[in-house]
Amino acid sequence: MTEDFKVIEKQIQEFWQRRGIFKTSPNPKKKYYVLVMFPYPSGDLHIGHSRNYTIGDTVMRFKKLRGYDVLHPFGWDAFGLPAENAAIIHGIHPEKWTKENIAISKKHLMDLGIGYDWDSEVTSCEPEYYKWNQYFFIKFYERGLAYRKESYVNWCPNCQTVLANEQVIEGRCWRSTCSAIIEKRKLTQWYFKITAYAQELLDGLKELKGWPEPVKIMQENWIGRSEGVEIYFKLEDGTPLPIFTTRPDTIYGVTFMAVAPDAPLAETIALGTPYEEEVKKFISEALKKSEIDRTAKETPKSGVFSGRYAIHPLTNERIPIFIADFVLASYGTGVIMAVPAHDQRDFEFAQKYKLPIKVVINPPGVKLDPKTMEQAYTEPGVMTNSGEFDGLPSSEAIKKITEYLEEKGLGKKTVNYRLKDWLISRQRYWGTPIPMIHCERCGIVPVPYEELPVLLPKNVKDYTPKGKSVLAGVAEFINTTCPKCKNKALRDPDTMDTFVDSSWYFLRYTDPKNDKMPFDPQKANQWMPIDEYIGGIEHATGHLIYFRFFTKVLRDLGFVNCSEPCITLHTHGMVKLHGITMSSSKRHGVWLGDFLKEHGADVCKLAVLFAAPPEKEIDWTDDLVIGVKRFLSRIRALFNEHKPLLELDNSKLLSSYLTTEAERYLYIRLNQTIKKVIEDAERIQYNTAIACLMEFLNDLTSFQDKNSIVFKYALGVFLKLLAPFAPHISEHYWLKYSGKDCSIFEGSLPDYDPNAISFDTITIPIQIQGRLRSKIEVPKDYDEEKIKAQALADEKIKKYLEGKKILKIIYVPKRLINIVIEE
Repeated sequence: MTEDFKVIEKQIQEFWQRRGIFKTSPNPKKKYYVLVMFPYPSGDLHIGHSRNYTIGDTVMRFKKLRGYDVLHPFGWDAFGLPAENAAIIHGIHPEKWTKENIAISKKHLMDLGIGYDWDSEVTSCEPEYYKWNQYFFIKFYERGLAYRKESYVNWCPNCQTVLANEQVIEGRCWRSTCSAIIEKRKLTQWYFKITAYAQELLDGLKELKGWPEPVKIMQENWIGRSEGVEIYFKLEDGTPLPIFTTRPDTIYGVTFMAVAPDAPLAETIALGTPYEEEVKKFISEALKKSEIDRTAKETPKSGVFSGRYAIHPLTNERIPIFIADFVLASYGTGVIMAVPAHDQRDFEFAQKYKLPIKVVINPPGVKLDPKTMEQAYTEPGVMTNSGEFDGLPSSEAIKKITEYLEEKGLGKKTVNYRLKDWLISRQRYWGTPIPMIHCERCGIVPVPYEELPVLLPKNVKDYTPKGKSVLAGVAEFINTTCPKCKNKALRDPDTMDTFVDSSWYFLRYTDPKNDKMPFDPQKANQWMPIDEYIGGIEHATGHLIYFRFFTKVLRDLGFVNCSEPCITLHTHGMVKLHGITMSSSKRHGVWLGDFLKEHGADVCKLAVLFAAPPEKEIDWTDDLVIGVKRFLSRIRALFNEHKPLLELDNSKLLSSYLTTEAERYLYIRLNQTIKKVIEDAERIQYNTAIACLMEFLNDLTSFQDKNSIVFKYALGVFLKLLAPFAPHISEHYWLKYSGKDCSIFEGSLPDYDPNAISFDTITIPIQIQGRLRSKIEVPKDYDEEKIKAQALADEKIKKYLEGKKILKIIYVPKRLINIVIEE
């Protein structure tokens, strides 16, 4: 684009602002809520960022043109480690770094012409926002959904803070600029009881018809529902030792028990035995390994005898108890019954430590010998060495043994979930202070609602992580008074996981200026649920679970009516440059500010949308930009020479103006284009919608009679269809030719004429021996014999058939003819 059009783009953006085109209706009659995921203010945006925002913007503009009242808000997920780390490196306050980045990012978005309602803007590091994080924390606490406990947690040695399970990716810190190997530490932390909603979160996936299957599968696996039995083993002193298993049919094959090194029992079981020091040393070493490494198939299994025994509930045998690194505290009770003959990990462990192997299930018609077994037998079979259950199919024995255990009070059917409660405490500065007070007399006391927000102190000098909460060293913050007894007390020194901020922000957008409550439920309910939500699939088992959980809790608290936060989820692919994903932190990418200065906003939008379907990756190239600029140049040339007709009734056009074959052809092509663009836009397949417009531009350019009413009308419709994808150029020519001071986005897209979407003739390819030799045009209603006759009369076909014997003619209705000849 030339410099003058970049000036025009700025003028168009100012026109939209004056007209209030993107303001949210206070009383939507036909609502549509489109939202991109809460973005972190990273400063300089790259083309990869623009893809997310451009897709959302295109949805918004398309829906406006389809008659919807659209809510399209924006804000900033402004707390978090990047700002704090920048403060440490550059010696500036995290707030200053964050707000400077917001200013840069916001300018880029406005230059790109993204149509946000900036009156709805929220910033999570502002007290008027995080006050409500604290409000919800206390509400959760009152319902028993926020609690504090001591346990082993995921600790990032680089970030010097704990991480939730969802933030540990393959044993490493989830942050791309960190990726440190995660350790286990025993700390007292705050949790949200997401497990109370585990089954509802799982069941709700069935209702999410508009979500990608891969996301739903990832959530289903993360929630990890297992139906099984809790069996009551005991220690020799009678202390209960419950275990969870999905294989009660193997209970008679138990030859040892295994305790996870991070299970509470592991710390105490060896006390007073000769193995106490050895167990303590083993636990220390085991917890230095990541859970991924501990449980990997190829990792050698290791353990240590605890010096204690369990009593088998059915046989009363003494069963040795080991601490084993392949057992996880997060599974079941953190203790397993080990059956080496029928579990491969148990088999490898038993072989290494020379423990007994007892077969209790044989393959049909085969008798296994533990002495010759090379691996565990894990398939169904026939019960053996299992008392009264011998001879039963193992699948039937699962039910029979479960019933027997329940009847004898030795166990019960239960459900286990892989999903664990959400650890929300963080030991860093730049986050929402947890609104709880620790009093020696009263215990843990919530801050009274009327005293919220608990403000994050700004006079912190040192943000350097030291393995404990930064706020613990800020005397004027940490020292307070107990609201109950009025004695000296301490504030909680931790801050909240920033995923709390992004778990309800979409609701604040519906009522962003409310200072009396997080949002007015009536306003939220008129917009919720979100109709289309756009972001990355990398959030499948983090944010996309958390915001579902929050929605369900807020429903139960009476804030919203819906049970799920969004109807349709679109996850888009990454944008790469030279095969490597664009990244702000790694300073790799095509920078949006520079790109817009050189090429303009419409070039960026069209290139991003045309490059690939949204769910696919893009490898950014100059050729893509060149192609899009050529397309826009052709549009400018056409509209600078010819004035479009912007309003005309379809039925009147069909009856009054279709006077030539060329006009009839163009009119059918126009309606085909309307139908295709609208259908593709509804499915967010913008690349094919734009390709269709490119094809129709060829029809417009090649049409001879430029004074034709049909041509001028088609030109006007083309402008409207182009508007969601290239809004500036479309608006420019709309204002130039309409003679009105209203936006193209205040109008609507035309419907296609259902009587003019196909031609009167169809093209039939003619094959001989399966090879294409010619094509014929025939009326749509021609019968088979006439079509065959016309095919045989075709001059090219006559030449190929000369001197040949026709064996048969195969006609596939309205598709093709294949003539089979004798060779």
